[in-house]
Amino acid sequence: MNELINTFSARSDQLLWALIEHIQLSFVSLIIAAVIAIPLGIWLTKTQKLAEIIINITAVLQTIPSLAILGLMIPLFGIGKVPAVIALVIYALLPILRNTYTGIKGVDASLLEAADGIGMNPMKRLFKVELPLAMSVIMAGVRTAMVLIVGTATLVALIGAGGLGDLILLGIDRNNSELILLGAIPAAILAITLDFVLRVIQNLSYKRIVQTLVAMLLIMLLVSLIPFMSNRGSDISIAGKLGTEPSIITNMYKILIEEETDYTVRVRDGLGPTSFVFNALESDEIDGYLEFTGTVLMDIVDSPPEEYDAEAVYEQARDAILESHDLALLEPMQFNNTYGLAVKREFAEEHNLESISDLGSIESQIVAGFTAEFNDREDGYPAIQETYGLEFNEVFTMEQQMRFTAIESGDVNLMEAWATDAALVEYDLVVLEDDRDVFPPYQGAPLFKQEFITEFPEIEEALNQLSGLITDEEMQEMNYRVQFEDEAPYDVAYEFLSEAGLIDE
Repeated sequence: MNELINTFSARSDQLLWALIEHIQLSFVSLIIAAVIAIPLGIWLTKTQKLAEIIINITAVLQTIPSLAILGLMIPLFGIGKVPAVIALVIYALLPILRNTYTGIKGVDASLLEAADGIGMNPMKRLFKVELPLAMSVIMAGVRTAMVLIVGTATLVALIGAGGLGDLILLGIDRNNSELILLGAIPAAILAITLDFVLRVIQNLSYKRIVQTLVAMLLIMLLVSLIPFMSNRGSDISIAGKLGTEPSIITNMYKILIEEETDYTVRVRDGLGPTSFVFNALESDEIDGYLEFTGTVLMDIVDSPPEEYDAEAVYEQARDAILESHDLALLEPMQFNNTYGLAVKREFAEEHNLESISDLGSIESQIVAGFTAEFNDREDGYPAIQETYGLEFNEVFTMEQQMRFTAIESGDVNLMEAWATDAALVEYDLVVLEDDRDVFPPYQGAPLFKQEFITEFPEIEEALNQLSGLITDEEMQEMNYRVQFEDEAPYDVAYEFLSEAGLIDE
């Protein structure tokens, strides 16, 4: 509890802004969903042939996993709040639409006949009879949608939309329970609070419900619209994938660019896996990000390395991505954050494990924990199977930081790792030698559109100062300070650049 209180005290400003963003996303999404679903639900009561089809379509949309929807949004709408709101609206449509339709259809037929008998036209009957009687049911749908939106909105941090999900993702990435709770508890409290408020409104008279909702709408529009659509807001936007390493290096990019040029840089941390960040670059939502030479070849251009020499891999990656996507891969740093297979030190000593080939003698005892990406990618587990002839009986896929928790608890005894991962030190893991050279080099380098670099050559000059710098040991030590000593990525980046003589203190 004390650690949670300390975390709250240290990150209260970050929590406040995340909460504001979360409320903005939730209310704007709910308003748009209600504006779409309530009129549509009313119209469907008059055209019953289409009612079942359209309601079923919204039901199908809600069954699509939220991560899949977010991934599909990026190529169409980029990253940030716009695709996030679209995804949240999709999830909110069904309960409001279905309850509106059910509420209107549930009005007693004798009351409708009476309304017709006194000369009410259809519009007057709708607002004087049907909506007042159906409002309680409609509001129940709105309440359900609101709770659904608040919970789902924690995931939109994956595409740079902000909110409380930023804290949760940061906590997962750093295996920090306090950070996870700092995001999860306010999200739960917010959902409960909003549900209570809407329940109170639901019990008001029809006239008071309309007045209250209109007032809330106006307030939220005034609060939300000014900052809502501003995603970039700086001269240059540079993003990072999940992890401490992209965060540190991206802050180095920011510092160098601002030191060497007149531009300001906005850092967008933790935008998700390669596909998310790469799509954001191609759709001009960001200007550049840290990529790795092996990832370019294996994931982006689908061209396995012709040689495994670091310089040759970089040159192949640089030329291939320029030709296929017109992107510029600038000069790489020294560290090679390649893949490896890791085990606990005592496990390695017990079974005399030094290389991946040694796993053949205990193949049946291996319980592996891999990320979904490593389990599927060509130079991941499939390459281990083909090159080393290993076929593990049990392989579990999990989020990257969960692997360390699983190997520490003994649920798995083998995992994939990255050479500069700080958790290797924290959990006392041994990386087995890749004695058959399965894994290509993974040197970090800035990736931008070629037209951007042509227009702003001073950016390339500033960032190429990192070329050949930062050893594996230096990168791992910086990762450790951020992940386990809770130092700010910007401060760690600034200190390295200062000690390297690239900036003035």
